[in-house]
Amino acid sequence: MTFSLLGRCARTGMLGAVVTTSGIAVGSRCPAVRAGVGAALSQSRTDPRLGPIMIALMARGLDARQAIDAAVAGTPDAAWRQLAALDAGGGSASFSGARVNPEIGEARGRDCVAIANIVRSATIPQAMVRAFEADPARALPDRLLDAILAGEAAGGEFVPLASAALLVAHQQDFPYVDLRVDDHPAPLHELARLWHAYAPLAEDYVLRALQPAAIAAYQPPPES
Repeated sequence: MTFSLLGRCARTGMLGAVVTTSGIAVGSRCPAVRAGVGAALSQSRTDPRLGPIMIALMARGLDARQAIDAAVAGTPDAAWRQLAALDAGGGSASFSGARVNPEIGEARGRDCVAIANIVRSATIPQAMVRAFEADPARALPDRLLDAILAGEAAGGEFVPLASAALLVAHQQDFPYVDLRVDDHPAPLHELARLWHAYAPLAEDYVLRALQPAAIAAYQPPPES
């Protein structure tokens, strides 16, 4: 009941994940991203431990395929899991266990990988990849949102979506973007609204962390 995509910006090195499902609070369970290392997804009968495990394996020098293979080999319940990984070089891999329910889809593209389960069409990941690849000059968060909206347009789930998340890392050990819609009748459109509100402030929030003295002092609004 989930479809998602991992993506990388070749120009900036940003890494990110976008995911949606009909369940609540998908962002707290499925995606993991670390700047300069990689991005990972764990879904189907989600094990939230697997994303960080794959990230740790890539941090040790494994590529995306090796990280997934190692995670699967070390997981006794791998048959229930659907996984994706994207390394810092743009290499990608995916895995769907034998007990993941259909329709099941996986697709890899340039600097991206998409996966889906219990969706209307196994071609949804291909639609997401095409949307992500369409305009590499766009900012990575915009491309990720393009992809997830394309997945919905290609068929989406059998029941209404409820939650969505956008997670992007860039240079720092904290997220560049970490936006979540935990329970909403139109989570993808709400996620897009949140990103468009957050985008003009994203660089400023990084600067506040790294160089707080560079931020202009707060000026209260004049009294009316």
